Amino acid sequence: MTGKAAVIATDLSTASENMINSETGLGCLERIGVERIHLVTVVPSNVHTGMPGMRFRERRERVLKGYRATIEAAGFDAETHVVRGTPHRRINGIAGTVGADLILVGSRGKSPLENRVIGSTARNLARTTVVPLLIDRIERRVEDPSPVRRHLFRRTLFATDFSENAERALEVFEYLRHATQEVTLVHVRSPKEGLEEAGRDPETELDSIADRLDAWGLESRIDIRSGDPADEILAAEREYEPSTLLLGSRGRSRLRRLLLGSVSDTVVAQATGNVFLVPPPRTV
Repeated sequence: MTGKAAVIATDLSTASENMINSETGLGCLERIGVERIHLVTVVPSNVHTGMPGMRFRERRERVLKGYRATIEAAGFDAETHVVRGTPHRRINGIAGTVGADLILVGSRGKSPLENRVIGSTARNLARTTVVPLLIDRIERRVEDPSPVRRHLFRRTLFATDFSENAERALEVFEYLRHATQEVTLVHVRSPKEGLEEAGRDPETELDSIADRLDAWGLESRIDIRSGDPADEILAAEREYEPSTLLLGSRGRSRLRRLLLGSVSDTVVAQATGNVFLVPPPRTV
């Protein structure tokens, strides 16, 4: 398992601090092979010298210095980045520049108001990221917010439509297995699926995936549902309460991308716990 690089996007809130100091923030990252962490915070474009927030950058650098000390004390190499601009664009840009293997961002939950603030960054990243994105759900409406799930990946729910990009998401278990104990495999039958016409049986497909996970030492169970994909994936999350919900962010054809894009967008907005999105490979 080669050393990986992660970008952690932070707004320097108490929630971000607790995320970094928690088992969610560091311990699980170490187990999946992360060795280098890049802390990124974005100064809003409308904050300029002469405004009340003119020392915003200096304050952020001071807080990031404390975060960096925590990360280095845990055994990681760390680097900080204070940048100005649109959050998701700058986070994606730094992830590309440093060759990040994943991006970690906190999200305060699913209320419409909160989705306009930190939630909007998470959702915009979900739509645009070209590297795996982990959305760490943070408690909301509490004085000292912490991650909703203490451990990442311990109980993973993998939602698959057997597309090429779902296969790409499945492959991340090659390193997630070091932090995973059990996997729930979920497939949702839908009228637009077309698997039966292609001579493919969902149960057989899931059994094949279960065999692969078994070879990696992971216990798994199978759940085949029918209905709206987003609704059923969210229902499965409520039933099994996984640490993280894993899925590919787009489908196997241009026509399917609109459907699966809306599925991942709905899941990101409404999931109770963490969401790990694996996008298609970057196209040149």
